[in-house]
Amino acid sequence: MSTEAGEKLRSLVVEDEWTARNYLVELLDGSNLAEVAGAVATAEEAREILLGDGRLAFDVVFLDIRLSGGRNEGLDIARAVAAQPDPPLIVLATAFNAHALEAYDVGVADYLLKPFTEQRVEQCLQKLRALRPRLPPAGPVRIAARRKKSLVFFERDEVWAFEAAERLTRVHTAHGVFDVDLSLSAIEASFGRALVRVHRNWLVNMTHIKEFERDRRTRVWVGEGLVADGRGIYVPVARERAQQLRDLLLASAMGLRRTT
Repeated sequence: MSTEAGEKLRSLVVEDEWTARNYLVELLDGSNLAEVAGAVATAEEAREILLGDGRLAFDVVFLDIRLSGGRNEGLDIARAVAAQPDPPLIVLATAFNAHALEAYDVGVADYLLKPFTEQRVEQCLQKLRALRPRLPPAGPVRIAARRKKSLVFFERDEVWAFEAAERLTRVHTAHGVFDVDLSLSAIEASFGRALVRVHRNWLVNMTHIKEFERDRRTRVWVGEGLVADGRGIYVPVARERAQQLRDLLLASAMGLRRTT
């Protein structure tokens, strides 16, 4: 997709059909105007990310209208998001054109009809880029966490891993372990590709994986040094995710064949 270079629009895709979601993500990632910071499949995840207490910053949200069994929850979410201070731009991406007038009454920036095409997505992004100066930049999002009575803040690259445990979500860093209010699904959707889900209860920052161990069980050592250095944690890897994780690690490194 041919575009002009410049600051990219931090984008969230909300789409319950995985084929449509993946294709839209592919088109957006192929542009120099957008970066996909998250992609979720349900209205619940979208509400948590966009409307919850720990809501995250995006420049634009590509939102399907019909989510969760055919209800028009996308429009409800669009209304709620538009009512927030400094809301992101909203693009409704749907197979139905019957709601176009209602959508523009809500204040959406554009209306994308399925099946998506490269040309139409390009037009949409150019339009959004023209509207972008009206919004404050989303900027890099830091991680806010809690320990006892203190609030602490981390840069995203300081995070080793997120863990779901006993109805809590914990963030593991070199500075210790802290509590956050977002679910793993919301964190996974907003953090970008640096995070990988290795287990139903664990998300790991790929850049901090130092050792991959596969014996009777698979686990990774995540931290600032090797196991011998003692500055990190072991994270379990689910059996069905082990090969994919190994391939990802080798694909982003040099020195060994993938069959090693």
